[in-house]
Formats: sequence, structure tokens, C-alpha cells
Amino acid sequence: MADEPRKYRSTSWFGGAGKNAFMHRSWMKNEGHPPDVFDGRPVIGICNTWSELTPCNAHLRTIAEHVKRGVYEAGGFPLEFPVMSLGESNMRPTAMLFRNLASMDVEESIRSNPIDGVILLVGCDKTTPALLMGAASCDLPTIAVSGGPMLNGNFRGKAIGSGTHVWKFYEDVKAGRMSVDDFLAAEQGQSRSAGSCMTMGTASTMASMVEALGIGMPDNAAIPAVDSRRAILAQESGRRIVQLVREDVRMSKILVREAFENAIRVNGAIGGSTNAVIHLIAVARRLGLDLSLDDWDKFGRDVPTIVDLMPSGRYLMEDFYYAGGLRAVMRVLDEHGLLHGSAPSVAGPTIGEIVADAPNYNGEVIRSFEEPLTPQGGIAVLRGNLAPGGAVIKPSAATEALMQHRGRAVVFETIEHYYKRIDDPDLDIDASCIMVLKNCGPKGYPGMAEVGNMPLPAKLLQQGVTDMVRISDARMSGTAYGTVVLHTAPEAAAGGPLALVRDGDMIELDVAGRRLHLDVSDAELEARRAEWAPPTHDGVNGYQKLFVEHVLQADEGCDFDFLLGKREAGIPRHSH
Repeated sequence: MADEPRKYRSTSWFGGAGKNAFMHRSWMKNEGHPPDVFDGRPVIGICNTWSELTPCNAHLRTIAEHVKRGVYEAGGFPLEFPVMSLGESNMRPTAMLFRNLASMDVEESIRSNPIDGVILLVGCDKTTPALLMGAASCDLPTIAVSGGPMLNGNFRGKAIGSGTHVWKFYEDVKAGRMSVDDFLAAEQGQSRSAGSCMTMGTASTMASMVEALGIGMPDNAAIPAVDSRRAILAQESGRRIVQLVREDVRMSKILVREAFENAIRVNGAIGGSTNAVIHLIAVARRLGLDLSLDDWDKFGRDVPTIVDLMPSGRYLMEDFYYAGGLRAVMRVLDEHGLLHGSAPSVAGPTIGEIVADAPNYNGEVIRSFEEPLTPQGGIAVLRGNLAPGGAVIKPSAATEALMQHRGRAVVFETIEHYYKRIDDPDLDIDASCIMVLKNCGPKGYPGMAEVGNMPLPAKLLQQGVTDMVRISDARMSGTAYGTVVLHTAPEAAAGGPLALVRDGDMIELDVAGRRLHLDVSDAELEARRAEWAPPTHDGVNGYQKLFVEHVLQADEGCDFDFLLGKREAGIPRHSH
């Protein structure tokens, strides 16, 4: 007797002759769907973060159409649905404040609807972790499809990178090296096409993490948004997700421990964003995997940065794709024993099989292991009495001469205090000082905004100073650069030692020794703590109140305490 066809989750909605099935099918038919699409074939949800308020994702409607083609070709039934879109370029106070909210939107949209497998359409940086987190909690077959980077920026014949050149040009204006008119003229040249930042900012980093984790198809990381091959990748993803549903290859079968270790090493090799630390920890913990800051140091510490890409290097994502993309990078790691080649992929072959013959067409963009951009490019995790829970720094984007430094603290209690004080000509600051910013962490901002790469004082820029050590409990954009210590945990608003730092304190940074030390006695710190009062968060209500009360610290991924672990999709009760 032949095996009966497998019954999918969606059959609980659309199958049979009962009242509820009648209602579900009837209402769906008002969209013009023919009766045979309800014959028990896999229903594929296309989770779309399209929004005109998220410029990086404004082309995802087109990408969704190509996914649908692939789903139909493979015998599935595609249904597109929207979720909250997170655009770092427009959202205030920061898109990070809403990452967990969007993940809840994704999780419950999947769970409450007749969906058997999911395509996640992502782009601007917080959409990628938010959708991965929400989908991980449901643990259905899943593929992430990134929207791709913009074409290379170009201003008056020179390549410019999104984000990276904003910081550079702004400091040039403050230093008197660039006019305001020229600064404004660069806007259109920076953003020439659909897509996300074409530097190795957080969007490109997270697209790379999708590919490195095996939860996206090969070449997901780097194909430009407007390149026709991005549409082909979307269509192939649509075909492939149907097969994953038929084989019941759930997300947890792809995102295994080895996949995260691969991603950590890849992040070091590409000079990826420090934001990836928080996001990957959060995704892993949704799956019940205990990924930690120590893992980032253990697996990423000795990985050289071999991709010469802004903000760490010279080139941009379009160049990276033409050079061979992420597969070429991962092949180098595999050949040097730094990749779990047996890790699975949604594409079918293992990661090792996918990258085995990957060519490198440009040795300037993707450099050799022996002649890297930075010998130790992985995210460095610092600890000490100033950061007992840890802090991070990106060595590939820092100044080598400042990686071991002792300096006098110049303290800013809030970002408003920074803006009020930084360009005061009487501010007592010189190039050897260490700038300290407080109350910009998960609870303090709230949301942990990208303000950690504080622009330097105008008077020092005018003297030719280009970098200083900066320490905060904030994040910084992956497009930014400098000797910037971030994610200091516990944050100031949670009573971390950062809250106790005062002007004039001496601070020691030793990246090689992984040390961040406040040179103040324990007795003095205890006396200061007795005088310190936690913020009251007066006026914080609604979702922000939920956020402040339940967000975890940076070293734990900034997820909500009640969202950790898988809950799976299940079959909800009937609605009528």
C-alpha cells in the first residue's frame, strides 16, 4: 500500500469539509485563488519587511514576486504577509528599540496562520535579526533572503561608502576641510540605487551572517540589490523552501552550534559589525543554544580580516561580489581549518561542499590569509572592573597605536550632555584623553542607540587629530570606525561601573590583554555607588516601559527575558 501524502500544518486550516475549513477557504478565495491550491500542498509564508519608510527595503515587493514564482514552480502555495519594518535610517530613538517587538510580530504572525514554511525578506540591519529571532521561536522550515546592497557610492569620481563617509565628511566639515555645500552635494552620490548600505555595515554583515549560518542560499551576502542575480536567488529560494517543507528540515536543524561558530569566524574575516555580536547571541538563545561573549573571543580572536572593505578597508560590497563574495572568504577559512565544513545549509549541500571550489577573482579585495588587512580581525571582548559583563571593540576599524592606551576620562552623562559639551572651546580635553559616554545602553536610551562612535571635538579635529579612545554602553553603526569600546556591561542605567566614572579618572585599555580597567580604588567606587541613584524612567510607558522592564543586557543579546527559548508553532485553537 502506497504511503499516504504527508499532511502539513496548513491542512488544519484548509483541509476537510467542516465549517472552519469552509470559512478559511472561502475567505481566501476572494483573492482569486483557484480551488486546487487548497489541495494539501505546502503553504509558504513570505514574511516581508517592505516599507517606504525603510529605504533599504523599499524594493522587497519586487523580490517577493520572484520568490512566489519559485514557490509556484515547486508546487507550493505562496502567501505574502507584512510585519513591522525597522529602518535604521529613519526610526528614532533607534531601530534597536523595536527589534524585539518586530520579532514578536514575526513569531505570532507565523504561529497564528496556516503556514508550513517561511521565506524571510530582510534588508536594513535590524530586520534580519528580528525575523530570524521570531522564526527561530516557531522553528518551521525557513530561508532568509536579503535585499542586497546598493551600488557603490560615487562622489565626483571617487568611491564613497554609505555611513562610513558620512562620519568622515562630517568631521571634515567640523575641521574646516570640507564646505557644507560639498557635504550636502554628496548625499545623492552616496545612495544611488535600491538596497542597503554597501559598506560592511550591519546590514551587509547580517546578510553575510545569513549565508555563513547556512540559513540563506549561496551568494546571499553580496549580490547587489539591482543585479538580476538577486532576483534569481529569490526565485531559487522559493523553489528550495518547498522542498525543505517536504523534508521537514526545520530551522533548528540548520542553525546548529557549529553554524554559529562558523558565523563568528566569518565575521572576523570580513571585518563585520560589532552589532552581529548582540544579534547572533539573541538568535542562538531563541533556539536554546548558549552562545556567549566568550565564544566570540574564543572562535574569532585569531581570525585575520581578509576582506578589504570599508569601513576597515578600501572597497565596497559591489566589488566584493565581483571578487567572489562570501564563498571565496569561507573557502580560505576552510582551507586553514577555521570552518566546520560539515555544517548544514538550506541549499542542500554542506557548507564545506558549497565553498570547496569558490574562486577569488580579485586578490586586492579578498586578500590572502598570509597577507591580511588585519592579522587579528575578530571582535575583541574586553573585561575588567569597568566592564565585568564584558565590552567589545572592532580591531580592524581601530587605530593600532591606541589599542594599548592609558588616558584621562572626559565624561558625558547622556548624549544630550555630549552634544552640549563636546564643541565647547573651554572643554578640558586633548588627544590622549578617553571619551566616556553613559546612559546610552538598552535601558538607558532606551534601546541602545548607535551613538558610541562620538565625533571628536572640533578643536582637536582642527589640530589634525583623527581618532581617540571612546568608551560607552551604546552601539555604533557597522559603517563607523575608530578605537571605540562598545556594549559595556552592565550598562550605566543598570548600575554598572560605567555609571561611577568621573572626569579625571584614569582608564586603561589593553586590547591584546583583553582588559578594560578603571584606575579607581574599590573603596572609592563603593563610596560613589552609595551616592548613585538609578534612573526613574519617568514618562516611559507603553512598549518602552515593557522594553525597559524586560530587556537583557548587551552580553546576553538584548532580548526580552520572557522570549528566550523555542515555543514552536503548533496548531492553535479554532477561531470560530
